[in-house]
Amino acid sequence: MRAAIVVFPGSNRERDVCLALERSTGRTPAMVWHGDTELPDADLIVIPGGFAHGDYLRCGAMAAHSPIMGEIKRRARRGTPVLGICNGFQVLTEAGLLPGALLRNQTLKFHCRDVHLKVETSQSIFTCGYEAGQVIRVPVAHHDGNYFADPKTLDRIEEKGLVAFRYCSPEGELTEADNHNGSARNIAGIFNEEKTVLGLMPHPEDATDPLLGGTDGCGLFDGLAGALRA
Repeated sequence: MRAAIVVFPGSNRERDVCLALERSTGRTPAMVWHGDTELPDADLIVIPGGFAHGDYLRCGAMAAHSPIMGEIKRRARRGTPVLGICNGFQVLTEAGLLPGALLRNQTLKFHCRDVHLKVETSQSIFTCGYEAGQVIRVPVAHHDGNYFADPKTLDRIEEKGLVAFRYCSPEGELTEADNHNGSARNIAGIFNEEKTVLGLMPHPEDATDPLLGGTDGCGLFDGLAGALRA
């Protein structure tokens, strides 16, 4: 499986996701600068976390207009999987590749902690390494992770099964107390309608090494490697 990771000024998790992909695929992803207009042949495109362009205007707003985004949109329309993590999720919503927006956390504070996520479906290339209903523990590190969409959009996302992950308790309960950033309906990650684009705020790439405190993120990358190698 060949992966390409897009790097913006202010990205800071490109190395983390590179190592996670190397562990699962045995191949080193290509690093692509945001100012480029072409991507190498890739089975997966990743937009990593960080603070692209310093989060000026809105998180991801400037990055969504970087030269490389035109090619990412073309590849996405042709079905190439795209994964956006944290700031990458913000970029995907700003670019119109996913619905909704990421607002300031309801606490108005930066959150850096482990959270529990409920896997909503195993029927995607991104979540096939998990079981539906499984609870995993991964880190978050964001200030603007409060997922918002209007009620009609939220209903459509729910009806089409496009919620990938939700914030939950360790037992899998969808409680307000465990929805630390205030996201609508506890949503932590969503797909596009074809389930070929995934955006999520938590960092599964930082839960792929026992030395970092856990390996629950391995299911995402191992599942991708298996699905895209088949």
